[in-house]
Amino acid sequence: MEHKLFISFFLISTALSIIRTEFYSSIDHMTGLIFTQRELVSSLQDYIAAEGAHIEKLKRCLRMFENVSKSVPSHPETYMSNPVTAYKFVRRLRNAWIKVEELAHSSPSKEFLSLISAKSQRIPDDTDLDGITLGLLRLQETYKLPPEKMRALAPTAEEFLDPDDSFHVARVAHENHKFLYAFLWMQDAHRQLDEGKAAGVSQKEVLRFLAHFAFQMGELPLAFQLTKDLLDLDPSDDIIPYQLAYYQRLRESVQRWHSAPAQVANFDIFMPSDKRNIYEALCRGDGEQVTSRRQRALSCRYSTGGGNPRLIYAPIKEEEEWAHPHIIRYHDLLSDMEIDIIKNISRLKLQRAMVLDKETGKRHASEDRVSKSAWLSEKDDGVVARISQRIADATGLEMETAEDLQVANYGIGGQYEPHYDSKLPNDTEFLANGGRIATVLIYMSDVEMGGATVFPLIGAALKPKKGSAVFWYNLLRNGQEDERTLHAACPVLTGSKWVSNIWIRERGQEFKRRCGLSQSD
Repeated sequence: MEHKLFISFFLISTALSIIRTEFYSSIDHMTGLIFTQRELVSSLQDYIAAEGAHIEKLKRCLRMFENVSKSVPSHPETYMSNPVTAYKFVRRLRNAWIKVEELAHSSPSKEFLSLISAKSQRIPDDTDLDGITLGLLRLQETYKLPPEKMRALAPTAEEFLDPDDSFHVARVAHENHKFLYAFLWMQDAHRQLDEGKAAGVSQKEVLRFLAHFAFQMGELPLAFQLTKDLLDLDPSDDIIPYQLAYYQRLRESVQRWHSAPAQVANFDIFMPSDKRNIYEALCRGDGEQVTSRRQRALSCRYSTGGGNPRLIYAPIKEEEEWAHPHIIRYHDLLSDMEIDIIKNISRLKLQRAMVLDKETGKRHASEDRVSKSAWLSEKDDGVVARISQRIADATGLEMETAEDLQVANYGIGGQYEPHYDSKLPNDTEFLANGGRIATVLIYMSDVEMGGATVFPLIGAALKPKKGSAVFWYNLLRNGQEDERTLHAACPVLTGSKWVSNIWIRERGQEFKRRCGLSQSD
């Protein structure tokens, strides 16, 4: 069609160039105008037809874009905080955008091409889609959810992951060397196709990958059986018999041979390493130790804002979450209005959170920390100063050398792997202000499922509670690091997790928390 459209343009321009020459002085040239007129009519007809076909394609793209958001409810953040619906939305949007980009290159309109180019920066690319998919796999690993339970996280049957989605998740898992999960998701696509679910991917394509994945995992009997099923599905394929013969030779060479398993593999799908066992168990709520919690009303003063703020006293409930090390939760430290202000001034500053390389000391993005963060100082808004003063009153520590307020919003499967707050390679502030003596972590949202703050070495798991904050010392009184404060942010299963935190430095605390020689706190 594009070639025909080009010819039409060429003929029209050629005809117009002839028209601008002199004709009346030659009957032969005058006669040629009749044929030129006929060619012009034909070319215009072809051009109109091509434009009509282009408009029909644009209409189909428009319908695709309309379908992307037709199921989004009145609360978009709630919709996007569900990992399954977020995945479906981004995948639909990405597929629709690919069609639009294809159309843009064949469009005669330069304005349309410029529009597409400008909007492309605001559309998720393949990296974003892969990142969301890895988030789904991270949730699956941490919370021990097989594919059918992952699909069931969707609020409606319409949003369930279909065979094409399962196929895509399997491919991304395989590309990231998560071979077991690649097999499980490909198996899920196979099962859905057997149930008659409509899909763009064929059963043959799924079986081909499924047999290969089974072989990669060392399940030779299953790979052999699946390849036989593949041959039964398409006896005309010339390659499948060679694969079947190869598996047969391997089978004969194996000394110990088990009977072929059923179509559904009986694998123990959750095999985390020993180092992750406790962390992931705490995230799931398994193995959490229960301690008696003491509560008391803490009278704190804080400013109410304004040009010349006055100081008032207001009760803040203090709760002991853990005794050794001492972890305190302050309830209602922030109001809903203050939280909204912090969120609003942070949104335009949010950038991918980084981790420090232990060897180089340079910051880089990592799947160990999946969130975006922003830094706010007292200059950004008066509420930051009020929060700082409130923390000083609650903890009794000096805030002069504390770091700026860090605000973070976690993404799909957002997490922060176990880490210490005080262990910073190439800490530029250490010489001036000392190490991070304490951490104040403020929860600015409730989280529907997941997202707990866990301490693997002591077995503590703290659930987010909007407006509250938890406080602990990272350093012992003798200045050494408290190894028990290893902590992590569990992956967010459903919900939007907003937190902020302030790290308090050692300098200025000499008379606030006296030093000691004891190894204990």
